[in-house]
Amino acid sequence: MSARPVKRSLTLRGHRTSVSLEDEFWTAFRQIAAEKSLPINVLAAEIDAARAPDTGLASAIRVFVLSHYRARAE
Repeated sequence: MSARPVKRSLTLRGHRTSVSLEDEFWTAFRQIAAEKSLPINVLAAEIDAARAPDTGLASAIRVFVLSHYRARAE
């Protein structure tokens, strides 16, 4: 398990941005995107559009991943 976030680039609505997530979150995020048959950039753009203005994108992605797996466990 990696404790340090890894920075990767995403393209959101035509603009490049960097997001730092732990490897486990990157893996889970990619798996969810694949389950939904969405490119990871499209899923990231959806999360970005839905997040509160004072919430960072990395935090929003982490909460999205957690919520996805919590809902699945119910």
